[in-house]
Amino acid sequence: MNRVLIVGGTGYIGKYMAKASVSLGYPTYVLVRPATAAAPDSFKAKFLRQFKDIGIHILQGSLDDHNSLVDAIKQVDVVISAVAIPQHVDQFNIIRAIKEVGIENIKRFVPSEFGNEVDTVEALPPFQRVCDNKRNIRRAIEEAGIPFTFFSANTYAMYFIDYFFHPRQKPQPEEVVIYGDGLSKVFMNSENDIAVLTIMMANDPRAMNKLVIYRPPSNITCQSELVSLWEKKTGRSLKRVFLPEAEMIRLSETLPRPDQNIPVSILHNIFVKGEQTKFELGEEDLEACELYPEYKHITIDELLDISVVDPPETKLASFI
Repeated sequence: MNRVLIVGGTGYIGKYMAKASVSLGYPTYVLVRPATAAAPDSFKAKFLRQFKDIGIHILQGSLDDHNSLVDAIKQVDVVISAVAIPQHVDQFNIIRAIKEVGIENIKRFVPSEFGNEVDTVEALPPFQRVCDNKRNIRRAIEEAGIPFTFFSANTYAMYFIDYFFHPRQKPQPEEVVIYGDGLSKVFMNSENDIAVLTIMMANDPRAMNKLVIYRPPSNITCQSELVSLWEKKTGRSLKRVFLPEAEMIRLSETLPRPDQNIPVSILHNIFVKGEQTKFELGEEDLEACELYPEYKHITIDELLDISVVDPPETKLASFI
């Protein structure tokens, strides 16, 4: 079995990746900053305890410590990056470390993407800059000759269900913000499915040096449909507050900080422009449902049922 390293394993999607890797039987390693490992009462400490309990190996290191990266990568066969947007350009450091270890010693590198397809996206400037950086990371991986899989997984369903409806909030909100007209189509996929498929693809020869896009037919929806389903399942009516596209564009131009202007640009790209459904797969691209026809995907309807009964804790600060 290939040994799998998750960089960013205590982050939002990284937690799913680490647990999925173990559940599929792979020896799993997570790279953790020394400060995180040394803080027993921190938010992430509970995840480290859970990881250790299920047999995950904790390695101390960081993206800005070249030697620690090299030491970690020497111990594994597959490297998966799950870092958030603020750290995404630091993935060039992972590329440098893999090159030092020797590309012939690494069977696969999966960079942190898992959202919109960055080679086709046309976004408002704050988000476009992020996508351009991710494109540059792709090109650097290809130029270095590192075996890769690029995974465009579209939208984190549980994250945005929480973002829209705040199911854990008491009392429940009486209104919901609708972006644009709420009718643009989007693929909303389970974080657990995204993680499991990532691990499967990272160890699948068919996915080597391929772009894989995740488009389960059961999970295409729009925000208006999602709100109506939520109302039906909860028995509550929500006041729809529309945020027009022109106002979102203005906010992307005037909000001063990246943690403000990038989120509104992402929301615009996904829920107003509908970028996830506006392009065709290339001849060499793979679709995850076709690659794994036996895999049972969690539907958006099932995810809403879960969120009504027992919504998972979602760290909203992880938006970027």
